[in-house]
Amino acid sequence: MASKREDILNAIKTALANTTGVGTRIYRSRTIPLQQRSELPALLISWSTDTAEQNTSLPTLDWSLSVTVTILSSGDVPDSQADNTLISMHSKIMADLTLGGEAIDVEPTDQSFEAVDADQPLGAINCSYLVRYRTEVDDLTQ
Repeated sequence: MASKREDILNAIKTALANTTGVGTRIYRSRTIPLQQRSELPALLISWSTDTAEQNTSLPTLDWSLSVTVTILSSGDVPDSQADNTLISMHSKIMADLTLGGEAIDVEPTDQSFEAVDADQPLGAINCSYLVRYRTEVDDLTQ
């Protein structure tokens, strides 16, 4: 049985299916580099922090999960090349703020761009979201 956090990350990956320009190139916490330009654009889903707060009126924990979806793109102006992918990706995440009932809310927090030194212009657009969800105090799966 997976934790609620893992269920949320899987729900995000599922929601991102058919994102403009990406096809099936959607990865969770990928550590192996992409090898060819034909693998771009691609989406990388990762999380950085998951903070709990005890709910005093209920025996539950209220969590704030920081999730980043990174769009990897190449081209003469990689951030511009990725714009349609960005629009599609954001719309898909925000279409269901409960992520199929797994979350209480999804809130976009920031976006940043990073140019990567390569033989062709390569860019990474990092899109961060705060996902709020609740678990039982003694069970991270519920």
